[in-house]
Amino acid sequence: MADIKSPEERSRNMSLIKGQDTKPEIYLCKLLFSKGYKYRKNYSKIIGHPDIWMSKYNTAILIHGCFWHRHLNCKYAYEPKSNIDFWRKKFDTNVTRDKNVKNQLISNEIKCIIVWECTIKRMQKDNVFAEGILASITSFFDANQPFLEL
Repeated sequence: MADIKSPEERSRNMSLIKGQDTKPEIYLCKLLFSKGYKYRKNYSKIIGHPDIWMSKYNTAILIHGCFWHRHLNCKYAYEPKSNIDFWRKKFDTNVTRDKNVKNQLISNEIKCIIVWECTIKRMQKDNVFAEGILASITSFFDANQPFLEL
């Protein structure tokens, strides 16, 4: 199936997609800061350049877009209808890289939290849900487990 946009339009659309300081990242950063947590953003000295690095808790927080990182069974992780081979390769590369980053963090004894875009969207609409997610994150800091996915 052919793309419904011209190559120039598609290129312009893709160039507008941000890699850091996305709305979900900003939302979670503000929420953590409002609770008194200190962090670094996109910290390059840690494997995978985590979106949020909590050095006090030795924890990397990765905020994954459901589309780009292929959140299983999520409505935001739809399959594009055009240029299918390109997208499959792109998604496979992203998923493989995500697994490698997670495994490297854990093998280096760095705790890892993955927060999905759809979780953030629901948090923005439901304060009770947001408080529950925040409680899960903060209790994870002191838990004796290496990984949490929300």
